[in-house]
Amino acid sequence: QVQLVESGGGLVQAGGSLRLSCAASGLTFSTYAMGWFRQAPGKEREFVAAVSGSGSFTYYADSVKGRFTISRDNAKNSVYLRMNSLKSEDTAVYYCAARYQRMTVRESDYAYWGQGTQVTVSS
Repeated sequence: QVQLVESGGGLVQAGGSLRLSCAASGLTFSTYAMGWFRQAPGKEREFVAAVSGSGSFTYYADSVKGRFTISRDNAKNSVYLRMNSLKSEDTAVYYCAARYQRMTVRESDYAYWGQGTQVTVSS
């Protein structure tokens, strides 16, 4: 079965950086677009970034554009989210998700989800 396992979350001071990883198994990884979403306490889950199956195309939420970078390594069946200049409002549980073929920003389009990793930014 498909499994997505996130790692790399933690506690960081405002202005700091973190790199999240998501290891995938049970799917032909390069045929899946990958997305990162996040859910802050008391809020709905929201789109953060997505990358196409080849890694050639990326898309970001306005709130993270210029600070976050999504990338993938198809040889390692992994997707990453590099987060720089972190702010307190980036505090959330971060989820990776997989969608066959085309990347989108809609949560409902993604069939597979990881369990999430907590990112806490202290101000």
